[in-house]
Amino acid sequence: MASSEMDIAVIAGVIAAVAFVLVCLLLLMLHYMYRHKGTYHTNEAKGTEFAESADAALQDDPSLQDNGDSSRKEYFI
Repeated sequence: MASSEMDIAVIAGVIAAVAFVLVCLLLLMLHYMYRHKGTYHTNEAKGTEFAESADAALQDDPSLQDNGDSSRKEYFI
């Protein structure tokens, strides 16, 4: 009788340990998900999301403006 009670105790201990590890992993995953929500950054100018077309939006973008060097032209084929 003592050996069957010992076996039940070992099995219950293993099940409790596995359940504890699963709960710890769940808490770790939830912490990671809420901590790393992520952000979405763009390099576009503010206010261009309401432009009629992509050309109109990019026409006023300050990062794409010509720096005054109009002697050099680029041609794309």
